[in-house]
Amino acid sequence: MELAQDKIDLIEKIIKNDKKFANNEDLYDDFFNETCKRSFMIVKTVTSDATLEAYLRKIATTSILNVLKNSGRLRRTKSGYMSSGEVSLETLTPDTRPDYSTVSITYSTANIQETPEDIVIKKEILQKVIDSVYLINDSEPDKKYLDLYMMRYEKGMTQKEIAENLGLSQSEISKRLFKLMEKVKQAFN
Repeated sequence: MELAQDKIDLIEKIIKNDKKFANNEDLYDDFFNETCKRSFMIVKTVTSDATLEAYLRKIATTSILNVLKNSGRLRRTKSGYMSSGEVSLETLTPDTRPDYSTVSITYSTANIQETPEDIVIKKEILQKVIDSVYLINDSEPDKKYLDLYMMRYEKGMTQKEIAENLGLSQSEISKRLFKLMEKVKQAFN
């Protein structure tokens, strides 16, 4: 498995910036190998740097979780993942539970903003969808795929409203929307 040095550097940067990397630095080689193994085909096929980085972030997160689970440092609970060194509140008995009845907890509102990379990726994907819909509509203009897309996804109309507007049955609208989304998916492949 051969990766270009810039791709290796990108994977390394993504792994080291992941919050689960802290306190697990000794597993870096496992994180790196697992991420490379899972991302090899994507690295070879995706041409956009921003899209590639987004894919690699998701792959690295999944790879890190898998390595941590396999090494016994992370376990799945009903509420998500927890470090194996932590004690679940569900396992405590009433006698061993601490008394927090007098503790006051306040939360600050989190302001999560999209990163510039996220915005670029969303714009690229949306542009690809729009371009695909126009091409699909041009190939089959009698199906009115562009009108369907605009009414459903731009105007937020229901299938029933679209059916009334176009003079078709709701089941026909449902079929055409499904076919449109299948064709858009094919355009991404």
